[in-house]
Amino acid sequence: MNTFKTITSHSESLYKEKGSKFLGIAIPVQTTENILSALAQIKQAHPKATHHCYAYKIGKTNPEVRANDDGEPSNSAGKPILGQIERNDVTDILIIVVRYYGGTKLGVGGLQTAYKTTAALAIEANTIVEKAIPTFLTIRFPFDKQGVVDHLISLVHGEITDKSFTQQILYICSIPKSEANYFVGQLQSEHTIEIIQES
Repeated sequence: MNTFKTITSHSESLYKEKGSKFLGIAIPVQTTENILSALAQIKQAHPKATHHCYAYKIGKTNPEVRANDDGEPSNSAGKPILGQIERNDVTDILIIVVRYYGGTKLGVGGLQTAYKTTAALAIEANTIVEKAIPTFLTIRFPFDKQGVVDHLISLVHGEITDKSFTQQILYICSIPKSEANYFVGQLQSEHTIEIIQES
Protein backbone atom coordinates (compact mmCIF):
# COMPACT_ATOMS: atom_id res chain seq x y z
CA MET A 1 0.00 0.00 0.00
CA ASN A 2 1.66 3.21 -1.19
CA THR A 3 -1.26 5.63 -0.87
CA PHE A 4 -3.83 6.73 1.68
CA LYS A 5 -7.05 8.77 1.59
CA THR A 6 -7.74 11.81 3.73
CA ILE A 7 -9.75 15.04 3.80
CA THR A 8 -8.39 18.40 2.67
CA SER A 9 -10.02 20.94 4.97
CA HIS A 10 -12.42 21.75 7.82
CA SER A 11 -16.08 21.02 7.01
CA GLU A 12 -19.37 21.14 8.91
CA SER A 13 -22.82 19.60 8.82
CA LEU A 14 -26.09 20.04 10.68
CA TYR A 15 -28.69 17.39 11.55
CA LYS A 16 -31.86 17.93 13.57
CA GLU A 17 -34.02 15.34 15.30
CA LYS A 18 -36.91 15.94 17.75
CA GLY A 19 -35.57 19.30 18.89
CA SER A 20 -31.96 18.17 19.29
CA LYS A 21 -29.35 19.75 17.04
CA PHE A 22 -26.26 17.82 15.97
CA LEU A 23 -23.40 19.86 14.53
CA GLY A 24 -20.76 17.74 12.76
CA ILE A 25 -17.23 19.03 12.29
CA ALA A 26 -14.62 17.15 10.23
CA ILE A 27 -11.01 18.30 10.69
CA PRO A 28 -7.78 17.06 9.08
CA VAL A 29 -5.31 16.06 11.82
CA GLN A 30 -1.97 14.25 11.97
CA THR A 31 -1.02 14.08 15.65
CA THR A 32 -2.59 13.62 19.08
CA GLU A 33 -1.63 17.25 19.78
CA ASN A 34 -3.69 18.36 16.75
CA ILE A 35 -6.67 16.40 18.10
CA LEU A 36 -6.47 17.77 21.65
CA SER A 37 -6.13 21.32 20.32
CA ALA A 38 -9.14 20.92 17.99
CA LEU A 39 -11.29 19.39 20.75
CA ALA A 40 -10.41 22.26 23.12
CA GLN A 41 -11.32 24.83 20.45
CA ILE A 42 -14.67 23.19 19.66
CA LYS A 43 -15.58 22.87 23.37
CA GLN A 44 -14.69 26.52 23.85
CA ALA A 45 -16.82 27.50 20.83
CA HIS A 46 -19.81 25.44 22.07
CA PRO A 47 -19.77 25.66 25.89
CA LYS A 48 -23.55 25.18 26.23
CA ALA A 49 -23.67 21.94 24.21
CA THR A 50 -24.69 18.85 26.17
CA HIS A 51 -22.21 16.51 24.43
CA HIS A 52 -19.02 16.76 22.35
CA CYS A 53 -18.72 13.23 20.92
CA TYR A 54 -15.92 12.33 18.54
CA ALA A 55 -13.87 9.74 16.72
CA TYR A 56 -10.54 9.93 15.00
CA LYS A 57 -8.08 7.94 12.94
CA ILE A 58 -4.46 9.01 12.48
CA GLY A 59 -1.54 7.28 10.81
CA LYS A 60 -1.12 5.39 7.57
CA THR A 61 0.29 1.89 8.01
CA ASN A 62 -0.70 1.19 11.64
CA PRO A 63 -3.36 3.81 12.33
CA GLU A 64 -4.39 4.90 15.80
CA VAL A 65 -8.18 4.84 16.21
CA ARG A 66 -10.40 6.10 19.01
CA ALA A 67 -14.09 6.84 19.64
CA ASN A 68 -15.62 8.75 22.56
CA ASP A 69 -19.32 8.88 23.59
CA ASP A 70 -18.84 11.86 25.98
CA GLY A 71 -21.64 10.77 28.31
CA GLU A 72 -24.05 9.41 25.72
CA PRO A 73 -25.08 5.73 26.15
CA SER A 74 -22.24 3.31 25.37
CA ASN A 75 -21.54 2.92 21.62
CA SER A 76 -24.38 5.27 20.65
CA ALA A 77 -22.18 8.16 19.45
CA GLY A 78 -18.44 7.57 19.05
CA LYS A 79 -18.80 4.19 17.34
CA PRO A 80 -21.28 5.41 14.67
CA ILE A 81 -18.98 8.40 13.97
CA LEU A 82 -15.98 6.08 13.63
CA GLY A 83 -18.04 3.82 11.39
CA GLN A 84 -18.32 6.63 8.83
CA ILE A 85 -14.56 7.24 8.94
CA GLU A 86 -13.98 3.53 8.25
CA ARG A 87 -16.72 3.40 5.61
CA ASN A 88 -15.02 6.20 3.65
CA ASP A 89 -11.59 4.59 4.21
CA VAL A 90 -10.01 7.89 5.32
CA THR A 91 -7.27 8.57 7.85
CA ASP A 92 -5.72 11.65 9.50
CA ILE A 93 -9.24 12.78 10.34
CA LEU A 94 -11.11 13.90 13.45
CA ILE A 95 -14.91 14.16 13.48
CA ILE A 96 -16.57 15.91 16.40
CA VAL A 97 -20.36 15.91 16.73
CA VAL A 98 -21.66 18.61 19.06
CA ARG A 99 -25.14 17.90 20.43
CA TYR A 100 -27.57 20.46 21.80
CA TYR A 101 -30.27 18.50 23.63
CA GLY A 102 -33.80 19.38 22.58
CA GLY A 103 -35.76 17.93 25.49
CA THR A 104 -36.84 14.63 23.91
CA LYS A 105 -34.86 11.43 24.41
CA LEU A 106 -34.01 9.68 21.17
CA GLY A 107 -33.10 6.24 22.53
CA VAL A 108 -29.93 4.38 21.59
CA GLY A 109 -31.15 3.61 18.05
CA GLY A 110 -32.14 7.22 17.44
CA LEU A 111 -28.80 8.46 18.75
CA GLN A 112 -26.86 6.04 16.59
CA THR A 113 -28.74 7.23 13.51
CA ALA A 114 -28.23 10.90 14.41
CA TYR A 115 -24.49 10.62 15.06
CA LYS A 116 -23.93 8.38 12.03
CA THR A 117 -25.85 10.74 9.72
CA THR A 118 -24.15 13.88 11.06
CA ALA A 119 -20.69 12.33 10.60
CA ALA A 120 -21.56 11.14 7.08
CA LEU A 121 -22.77 14.63 6.11
CA ALA A 122 -19.59 16.26 7.50
CA ILE A 123 -17.41 13.96 5.35
CA GLU A 124 -19.70 14.51 2.35
CA ALA A 125 -19.21 18.28 2.72
CA ASN A 126 -15.45 17.80 2.45
CA THR A 127 -13.10 16.70 -0.34
CA ILE A 128 -11.42 13.31 -0.08
CA VAL A 129 -8.01 13.06 -1.75
CA GLU A 130 -5.59 10.20 -2.28
CA LYS A 131 -1.98 10.88 -1.30
CA ALA A 132 1.29 8.98 -1.44
CA ILE A 133 2.42 7.49 1.88
CA PRO A 134 5.66 9.30 2.77
CA THR A 135 8.97 7.99 3.99
CA PHE A 136 10.81 10.52 6.17
CA LEU A 137 14.58 10.81 5.83
CA THR A 138 17.07 12.87 7.79
CA ILE A 139 20.16 13.53 5.70
CA ARG A 140 23.37 15.50 6.18
CA PHE A 141 25.64 16.73 3.42
CA PRO A 142 28.19 19.43 2.54
CA PHE A 143 27.11 22.72 0.99
CA ASP A 144 28.45 21.81 -2.45
CA LYS A 145 25.91 18.93 -2.65
CA GLN A 146 22.82 21.06 -2.02
CA GLY A 147 22.01 21.35 -5.74
CA VAL A 148 22.26 17.57 -6.19
CA VAL A 149 20.03 16.84 -3.18
CA ASP A 150 17.44 19.49 -4.12
CA HIS A 151 17.27 18.08 -7.67
CA LEU A 152 16.79 14.51 -6.39
CA ILE A 153 14.00 15.59 -4.00
CA SER A 154 12.24 17.42 -6.83
CA LEU A 155 12.71 14.41 -9.15
CA VAL A 156 10.80 12.07 -6.80
CA HIS A 157 8.15 14.70 -5.93
CA GLY A 158 9.36 14.89 -2.33
CA GLU A 159 9.45 17.88 -0.05
CA ILE A 160 11.78 19.33 2.55
CA THR A 161 9.92 19.51 5.88
CA ASP A 162 12.77 21.00 7.92
CA LYS A 163 16.32 22.21 7.32
CA SER A 164 19.25 23.61 9.27
CA PHE A 165 22.61 25.03 8.27
CA THR A 166 25.74 24.64 10.41
CA GLN A 167 29.07 23.30 9.15
CA GLN A 168 26.97 21.11 6.87
CA ILE A 169 23.33 21.09 5.74
CA LEU A 170 20.74 18.96 7.54
CA TYR A 171 17.44 18.15 5.78
CA ILE A 172 14.39 16.31 7.00
CA CYS A 173 12.52 15.37 3.86
CA SER A 174 9.32 13.58 2.98
CA ILE A 175 9.62 11.19 0.03
CA PRO A 176 6.77 9.14 -1.52
CA LYS A 177 7.13 5.57 -0.23
CA SER A 178 7.12 4.20 -3.78
CA GLU A 179 10.18 6.33 -4.61
CA ALA A 180 12.11 5.81 -1.36
CA ASN A 181 14.37 2.95 -2.54
CA TYR A 182 15.40 4.83 -5.68
CA PHE A 183 15.99 8.04 -3.70
CA VAL A 184 18.09 6.30 -1.03
CA GLY A 185 20.10 4.50 -3.73
CA GLN A 186 20.90 7.80 -5.43
CA LEU A 187 21.96 9.36 -2.12
CA GLN A 188 24.19 6.40 -1.28
CA SER A 189 26.00 6.76 -4.61
CA GLU A 190 27.15 10.19 -3.39
CA HIS A 191 29.71 9.32 -0.70
CA THR A 192 29.54 12.69 1.06
CA ILE A 193 25.79 12.46 1.69
CA GLU A 194 24.95 10.78 5.00
CA ILE A 195 21.54 9.23 5.79
CA ILE A 196 21.09 9.72 9.54
CA GLN A 197 17.57 8.38 10.00
CA GLU A 198 14.80 6.78 7.95
CA SER A 199 11.22 6.32 9.12
